Amino acid sequence: MNEKLILGRSIETGSWVHKLDARAKITGMLLYVAVILLSRSWMAMAVLAIFSIAVMASTRIPLKYFLKAAKPLRYLMLFIFIVQVVSVKTGEVVLTLGSWSIYEGGLRLGAFSVIRMFFLITFTALLTFTTTPGKLNQGLEGILTPFKKLGLSPDRITLMISISLRFIPTILDESQIIMKAQASRGADLKELPLKEKGRMLVSLLVPIIASAFRRAQDLVYSMEARGFRMDAPRSRYHRLRWGKFDTVFIGMFVVMGIAVALL
Repeated sequence: MNEKLILGRSIETGSWVHKLDARAKITGMLLYVAVILLSRSWMAMAVLAIFSIAVMASTRIPLKYFLKAAKPLRYLMLFIFIVQVVSVKTGEVVLTLGSWSIYEGGLRLGAFSVIRMFFLITFTALLTFTTTPGKLNQGLEGILTPFKKLGLSPDRITLMISISLRFIPTILDESQIIMKAQASRGADLKELPLKEKGRMLVSLLVPIIASAFRRAQDLVYSMEARGFRMDAPRSRYHRLRWGKFDTVFIGMFVVMGIAVALL
């Protein structure tokens, strides 16, 4: 597996967060997303930042891993900041560049949006850092079980998620092999101009997509050969158990949400 890959990677440290029930962590992440999207003031964001850093530090996972989780989306955050600065025209004019004027409200809203997205990405990465894919799927299946009455299949959803997470490093490794093969033939991506890099990346899509479909087909044949049936009753090697610390964990997010709502 690519060592630079952060998405979907479990980092075991034996902290109290690692020992929590996967259902509690999923529920906590959903509450966190709701609270951070509803936050509107800098004081509320400060409370969220202190809470987020404290919980991340308690996992005993180096903070650099959380920062790496946000790194792939740095250009998206920059784009959001620029859009907010250009489109929002409230407050005093801070800077004028020809026909363009940058307003205080645009800078404030742009910075707020970037900080919100940063903590949204870094903190929710805690879910995959502290939970193995198997337990994560089991917890998600447990949360979705009540929706069976509505015709929803938890097994089907968790299977799709687990296969998707498993295929991410495989596809990245495949792309690295193809890029190295092309570089050995003189098509080094690092030495090409920007326009040629775009063409080269487009040419990579065809073999990568073909390889992904081939692997998916092999996986289907393998599962059918082993008698896999969707929604069949199955036993569990690890059983999820809800404890008092799981309730405390959820309570922390509820208290944090009430504090943010009052600010």
